[in-house]
Formats: sequence, C-alpha cells, structure tokens
Amino acid sequence: MSEAKGTAAVFPGQGSQRQGMGKDFYDAIPVCRATFEEASDALGLDVAAICFEEDARLHLTEYTQPCLVTTETAMFRGLAERYGWKADCFGGHSLGEFSALVAAGVMPFADAVRIVRTRGRLMQEAIPVGVGAMAAIIAEGIDAGTLSTALADLPVDIANINSANQVVVSGEAAALPEAGNRCKDLFSGPKSCRVVPLNVSAPFHSRFMKKIEEPFREALKMISGSWDVQNAPAVTSNYRGGFHPADADGIADNLVHQLSSSVLWRDNMQALAGRAGAIYEIGPGRPLRDFFKTIGVTCESVINLAAAEKIFGGVS
Repeated sequence: MSEAKGTAAVFPGQGSQRQGMGKDFYDAIPVCRATFEEASDALGLDVAAICFEEDARLHLTEYTQPCLVTTETAMFRGLAERYGWKADCFGGHSLGEFSALVAAGVMPFADAVRIVRTRGRLMQEAIPVGVGAMAAIIAEGIDAGTLSTALADLPVDIANINSANQVVVSGEAAALPEAGNRCKDLFSGPKSCRVVPLNVSAPFHSRFMKKIEEPFREALKMISGSWDVQNAPAVTSNYRGGFHPADADGIADNLVHQLSSSVLWRDNMQALAGRAGAIYEIGPGRPLRDFFKTIGVTCESVINLAAAEKIFGGVS
C-alpha cells in the first residue's frame, strides 16, 4: 500500500446528513451554489432550503438521498475550484456510491439526484415503517461469515461489512433482539460485543429490498445512455467489492443488486488503498475515517470548509 501514489475521494452515505450541511461551501464558493441550483432545477425542489433550514424532509429517505448527493457533489466541486484538488479513484458507502460515480464523471449530476430520489422512494415503499430495522454489531475481529451462519434461520441479513470491527444487520424489527443476543453469544468473554440500533426507516441492503430491484433497474435503464462508462473502473462497487466495469449494463447490475445485498465496504477500502496513497472523505459526516483506521489506513475527513482550509492550505 505504501507504493500507491494516487489520491482517492470517498463519500459517506445515508445517516451522515445534518441540518446546515454544505452551507459554508455554498456561501463561499460559486460552483457550490451552482450545484445546489442545478439540483433544485432537476428535482423541482429548493434543495438548499431543505438542507439549510429546519425541514423534516431532510430525514425522509426520498429527500435525504438527493440532498446528500447534492451536498457531497457541491463539496467535491468546491475543493476542485478553490484548491485545484482532484482525485484518481473514488468510492462511496451505500448511497455515497452515487456521489462517487458523479465525482468520477460517470453519471451526470442531474440524472444522479433524480435517480437517487427514485431510489429513496422505492426503498421507503418496500416495507411499512416500523416493520424493518437495522443494527450495528461492533466487536473486535468480527467475522461476517460466522455471523451470517448464526443468523441463518432469522429474517435478518448482513447489510454492511463496514470494517474489521463492525458489521450491520438488517431485517424484521421483531427479529433484531434475538439477532443481537446471538451476536453477543458469539463474542462473549474477552471479545465483547455491542449491538447499536440504527435510526433508519427501513431494512436497507436486505432481502426486503428485492421487490424494488426491477423498478429501479427500469429507472436506471432510462438514464444509462448518458453515462461515461470509460470512467467507471475508477469507482468501487459496494456489491462487487472491487471496481466497476466499463460497461453500462454491468454498472446498472451492480447498483441494482446493491439494494438487497451486503455493502462490501471493507473490500472497497482495501481496493482503494491499493491504488491511493492519500484518501479523503468528503461529506457532512465522517464515519468512513474510523472504518479505514481498522485496516491501518489513514483517511482525512473534509466535513466543512474549515477542515478543507486546514487540509488543503487555506487558499482565500
């Protein structure tokens, strides 16, 4: 990994949103304002108002997803305009994979915000609110395969393999307490285990998302003609673990299967670290920084303009 010379940009996913996210970039850098305006035109919504003001829609999946992609894209473009910064490879956690595809020049931004709004709506409609739930299982040296075997008879799936110490499970809310107890039994004794319920409205990346795969595939098919697929091999796929192919059908397959399959983020981190000597997390939160730490890789987080100034040199 020490021989890797490139630079990677990585983008967090749903759960990292917060009121006021991106406003300092918006106020200070013209391309960031233009990005929010482009999103508003594409969606017929005032995206800046949802992000910057007290608006409950920011935490509704249909709106969260385009708002996050907008904020992350604005921040990425702002770093390029203000500092001349660029990346050679890209990754994103769950929803963040769409920000990565935009940043790499694979997917046009306006198409991306529209498609993730559709994605968010479909995910929310897949199962009634309250029926599904997710929880993070945190234990040193956790093994997803062992965990999957232990939970095989429950309506619960491995949703995210985030790091050497964290796996997320997803499924029926009624089954999560039993799943948590089994996880604690697996890691009793010197390896303690914590089960942390996540504040989500649906069981993402589980079998309960299967029913929306075909509608989402049809939506992707309508925009795939505008993709610049030659840039896709610079972007990691959550579903595959490695990089996307330079093929529209292959990219669409990966994005469709990502809905109901495990996010192989640990594999994504290893793939990115193999190409990049410097990794930067761009978004309103910094969950990915700590995930990279567990594999011995440094990741610097740009969560606001002050952090960008500190990292990239305080250009006025």
